[in-house]
Amino acid sequence: MTREERIAYLKSEVEKRILILDGAMGTMIQSYKLGEEDYRGERFKDHPHDLKGNNDLLVLTQPDIIREIHGAYFEVGADVVETNTFNAQVISQADYHLEDASYEMNVAAARLAREAADIWSAKTPERPRLVAGAIGPTNRTASISPDVNDPGFRNVDFDTLVAAYADQTRGLIEGGSDLILIETVFDTLNAKAAGFAVRQVFDELGVALPIMISGTITDLSGRNLSGQTPEAFWYSMRHLEPFSIGLNCSFGADQLRPAVAEIAAVADAWVSAYPNAGLPNEMGEYDESPEMMAALLESWAKDGLLNLVGGCCGTTPEHIKAIAEAVAPFAPRKLPTPEHKLRLSGLEPFVAG
Repeated sequence: MTREERIAYLKSEVEKRILILDGAMGTMIQSYKLGEEDYRGERFKDHPHDLKGNNDLLVLTQPDIIREIHGAYFEVGADVVETNTFNAQVISQADYHLEDASYEMNVAAARLAREAADIWSAKTPERPRLVAGAIGPTNRTASISPDVNDPGFRNVDFDTLVAAYADQTRGLIEGGSDLILIETVFDTLNAKAAGFAVRQVFDELGVALPIMISGTITDLSGRNLSGQTPEAFWYSMRHLEPFSIGLNCSFGADQLRPAVAEIAAVADAWVSAYPNAGLPNEMGEYDESPEMMAALLESWAKDGLLNLVGGCCGTTPEHIKAIAEAVAPFAPRKLPTPEHKLRLSGLEPFVAG
């Protein structure tokens, strides 16, 4: 099946049922208890900087583990898995002095996910599996100063973000991604740079993949780090004409629900959600069991809030299996038809008239 055929299937299938996303990559990697030598592999054994914790590098040094994790999520019912590329761009990889390897990481990560998807597509030809090329937020913010004594200072600018995201997007497309997922957006300006870069690369390469956008809420006030409400965030992103808009990470499903409901009420795009398995406890573990999380997300599906659902930090294949079973009986959210009005976004939404 070609990429165009898989995308056509996706666009058709999302109207029929709630599609299933994967769960946490980092949580699964932690379960392997890898050490510094495992991260380095043979290729980077003499690298002069510590590499443990650079999960994106594992697509080059431990590809079998990453492929196995993707397969575990497909096995329990995931329709779409995300590439292991959350920090695979030059800005984040600078922390490990691996900027030169970032493009290769994206190509390799997409190929690993593609291999796993193709294996499961062959097993279930009536249900092809897809790959979302994951673009994380970087470890810098374009809207907020990292120096409390200098509010006007920025440690990154828009053009630098665009260049990093464009390079990442090219690698994800070359490796075989079916979608591009701009995820865990804490700063809307970063997301705008990512969206601009993705569209720029689409024009450059003559391709057009569906774009998924997923923000994150930083506290119970219901705003992202740059201060926007969920509705304002949607108005800021709508010009990209995304396939889906939604939220991930943040909190557990209970606390995240009001923000997702706010987006679901106004967005004329499909809505995705992949919350954490609760908040980390004092030991850094996540307390929501698969059964607890599935019960909460079942109510979201019953109330018509979801088109795509999965899990973020702390979730495992067991969580995704339980969630998939819980939401299966319910119809997907229907797209609203918003009244034609001028809609603007600052920190708050503004709707004229």
